[in-house]
Amino acid sequence: MNPPEIIAVALGLANVGLLVRRSIWNYPFGMAMVALYFVIFRDARLYGEAALQVFFFVVQGWGWWLWARAGGLAQMVSVEWMSWRARALSLALVAAATIGIGWGMARFTDAALPYADAAIAGASVVAQILLAMRRVENWALWIAIDVLSIAVYIDRGLYLTAGLYVAFLGLAIAGLVAWAKAARGGETIEA
Repeated sequence: MNPPEIIAVALGLANVGLLVRRSIWNYPFGMAMVALYFVIFRDARLYGEAALQVFFFVVQGWGWWLWARAGGLAQMVSVEWMSWRARALSLALVAAATIGIGWGMARFTDAALPYADAAIAGASVVAQILLAMRRVENWALWIAIDVLSIAVYIDRGLYLTAGLYVAFLGLAIAGLVAWAKAARGGETIEA
């Protein structure tokens, strides 16, 4: 077993578990996890996902700041639904990233699964931004990402990471249910 992957899995479970609970303390766990996954994915020749970890590190810092600003460390923050226009734009961005990044990796690198890698990377960028902005739909996008990621990681022999994404899938479903309930009821959620 790969020790960095084991540590990254543990950090990832803590990160997403805290996100579902709507705890602002998910962010330091997430930042440590993505730093480790940068190396793991680079070594597995999943370049889109390795680059994605750099983005995740930066946007998690931004999300941490947004959540603290919205509710502080002990107050409540709200979640909201996206407009239909924003949903369509988000899906168009995912499609464009998949095609553009996938083509670039297929043409110019030795990427193992360029289009699947690009789809995961592009969708993850959009989902992470929606998460930082506390939009309910981020969880639906994470569900799709998790399903594709499980297949990719099994293909690349990253079995612990595939297992982590099975857990992420369950947590994303729980997150969608919890956040949708909060948004429908106009409730705030714990920062």
